[in-house]
Amino acid sequence: MDDRVTLSVDDRGIADVRLNRPDKRNALDGAMFRALRDAGERLKTEPAVRVVVLSGVGESFCAGLDFTSFQSMTGEGDQPAADDNPGAPTPGGITHLGQQVCWVWQELPMPVLAAVHGHALGGGLQIALGADLRFVHPDTKLSVREVHWGLIPDMTGTLFLSRLVGADVAKELTFTARMVSGREAGELGLATHVTETPYDDAMALAGEIAGRSPDAVRGAKALFNRLANADAAEQFAEERRVIGSLIGTPNQVEAIMANFENRPPKFTDP
Repeated sequence: MDDRVTLSVDDRGIADVRLNRPDKRNALDGAMFRALRDAGERLKTEPAVRVVVLSGVGESFCAGLDFTSFQSMTGEGDQPAADDNPGAPTPGGITHLGQQVCWVWQELPMPVLAAVHGHALGGGLQIALGADLRFVHPDTKLSVREVHWGLIPDMTGTLFLSRLVGADVAKELTFTARMVSGREAGELGLATHVTETPYDDAMALAGEIAGRSPDAVRGAKALFNRLANADAAEQFAEERRVIGSLIGTPNQVEAIMANFENRPPKFTDP
């Protein structure tokens, strides 16, 4: 597993998973995508793990896609290698790599608690939404940021947003790409708990859950997920279709260039 993500397990069965690219606010590049996926896949093989706490090292949980990814969409930056491409299909699964770094926390049989601080933007927010519970600092800045770049949330976010906040709120957050504070996230239902100490509180609850019957806890998660995620495969396929229809189009390139050039965008009608 790449050092972009660290993973340790204590004697209570709590796995401490940390995004570890603090100099970039844990922004998502190819190596981070792979490391997150690999951490989740490793945890599937760890029967002694009873709870997972997912957090970010440094000033932020995850600031979203690395800017080099946006530059490559305009044709001006370096093109990613095939193995770095988060849109490449996952053989035998219902996700591509970009979706899998969020979905893998739902696939794990044990609960996953996200401790969120600083920033959770775009893909970073979608990773947090993939956890079972979210502890969020009140001053955290969260955003469904994709429309700002001429894109749509395609990392399982459309499913989890609709499930957590309802279709109307999910649409508003997506259409506007506005920033939401941790406090508002709690009011909207994006955050399970709003706290000044998200990591400590997540660890405290993880300790409580770890003391319960792991069979019962895993069984309960499976039952809730059976209802909540029943249509996941179809929704994720549509995310891939829509994002594929947007990347590299004139309006999407214009959204990126206007941001980089610090000017109002000039879009053409569909």
